[in-house]
Amino acid sequence: QVQLVESGGGLVQAGGSLRLSCAASGSIFNVNVMGWYRQAPGKQRELVATLTSGAISNYADSVKGRFTISRDNAKNMVYLQMNSLKPEDTAVYYCNYHRLFMRNSPDYWGRGTQVTVSS
Repeated sequence: QVQLVESGGGLVQAGGSLRLSCAASGSIFNVNVMGWYRQAPGKQRELVATLTSGAISNYADSVKGRFTISRDNAKNMVYLQMNSLKPEDTAVYYCNYHRLFMRNSPDYWGRGTQVTVSS
């Protein structure tokens, strides 16, 4: 089992910045991918950014150039620096963990943190 706890959400004006953090604990395997997803009201959950333990990153087109994902493998932490925020970034942001190279490896999710961007 893996537990994920997000922090750092809040209310910010358009153009502002926020930094999200996610702490992972439990049965963490070294080869994994961690990332951030978001879900706005009435919409499906969507990928924001992911980063493997081997430092391969992936970003949604909508956040490229504005958001940066990073991680501290020693501390089992993943971060999301969000700059130039827009009202359309408003959503609940979820941390995700997935073990790589294991058949039927489950996805683990945090409870989410609310990000609200006012215009």
